[in-house]
Amino acid sequence: MVKLEDLSNAVIAGNDQKVKELTTKAIEEKLAPGAIINDALIPGMNVVGKRFKNNEMFVPEVLMSARAMNAGMELVKPLLLGGEVASKGTLVIGTVKGDLHDIGKNLVAMMFESAGYQVIDMGVDTTPEDFAAAVKRHHAQVVGLSALLTTTMLAMKDTIEVLKEEGLRDKVKVVIGGAPISQDFADEIGADGFAPDAASATELVDHLLS
Repeated sequence: MVKLEDLSNAVIAGNDQKVKELTTKAIEEKLAPGAIINDALIPGMNVVGKRFKNNEMFVPEVLMSARAMNAGMELVKPLLLGGEVASKGTLVIGTVKGDLHDIGKNLVAMMFESAGYQVIDMGVDTTPEDFAAAVKRHHAQVVGLSALLTTTMLAMKDTIEVLKEEGLRDKVKVVIGGAPISQDFADEIGADGFAPDAASATELVDHLLS
């Protein structure tokens, strides 16, 4: 019998082969797909998020854990009956116009996926207009804006302005992050929140949507 705790531990260890093996066994043993996700894969990733926040794990290890968790999710997803694992909401995320950095943004996107959000990843160098179009198309509840350069920070303000012009601002929460970003800057441009790291980002959005 597969122990769900062992599957969680394999996610925490970032061992994608072990995760695949245990997930496959769990499926063969007719464990409910929802249980595999909600009682093993996601709790494992939650531990990773906490350790990352406490500086007990670092970006490369978190990426390995996220990859391992996704390896399990890929096996389980085809077995889910529509809505068995309800999505918490839809998040459009991207690095803002003029900025090509994506490691932090990718990590945040993975953390949101593992926390149960549907993530629309816009990639890098995303224009304010593209963010607004994606919010409309996917009926997103949240927009996540990332910037690593001080020179591209103002593109965040531009994106919020375009969301206002398109009549979308009151329908979405805007959260921002990246090395030069601070809570003061978030307040200054009218964002709903700022997260200093990937683990805090999911907590922030959970709180904003609750």
